[in-house]
Amino acid sequence: MGFPFSPNYMKAFLLAAGNGTRLRPITDTTPKCLLPIRGKPLLQIWLELCKRSGIDEVLINVHAHPEIVREYLARDGHGLKIKLFEEPTLLGSAGTVDANRDWVAGESAFWILYADVLTNIDLTAMFGYHSSRETPVTLSVYQVPDPSRCGVVVLDSNGIVREFVEKPATPVSNLAFSGVLLAGPQLLDGIPDRRPADIGFDVLPKLAGKMSAHITGDYFQDIGTLENYKLAQATWPGI
Repeated sequence: MGFPFSPNYMKAFLLAAGNGTRLRPITDTTPKCLLPIRGKPLLQIWLELCKRSGIDEVLINVHAHPEIVREYLARDGHGLKIKLFEEPTLLGSAGTVDANRDWVAGESAFWILYADVLTNIDLTAMFGYHSSRETPVTLSVYQVPDPSRCGVVVLDSNGIVREFVEKPATPVSNLAFSGVLLAGPQLLDGIPDRRPADIGFDVLPKLAGKMSAHITGDYFQDIGTLENYKLAQATWPGI
């Protein structure tokens, strides 16, 4: 029967605190989340996607060049309620969520979005899929040519994630976690106390059997390297 929550007025963590070391020298002066994709900052693309998908509150964590991100958001928050969470010391993706668990207290579900992924994913369709399932977490997954660089999932015939392995040496599937997930509060229970803590390495493997997979053919491109960043400029279809 699914979960009784509305697609409107939802919250999203937009994880944007990476240093972008593999993108140097362009990230020496520009935070990775503000790198332009055909003239439009990646962060702007994400905020536009959130707004059109019924997300009205976004928490953005930052570490490198926080003042530049703050100045950008002061100029244009795209009509969203934005909370900027600065991390002088990186907490890891799971650590960021845990440090802000009060922000999602009482929420039936919330999004976790990886800001270094360029995508035009249909979040409304994913929300509809999640609300029809009985699992507390839904991962967006897609087929990739090199799964050894990704979080790899193994599914059963009902679309349940039976195994999740982050960056496996020998992948047993070419279905990968896209960097987009919709979670209930049960995800918070799986976050370890140590810091940094990572969602892919430390949390999702423990939720095997309790996650659904939403398989999508939408556009995804990780821009974590200069090669991928150039590829994104050439292939991005827009939203």
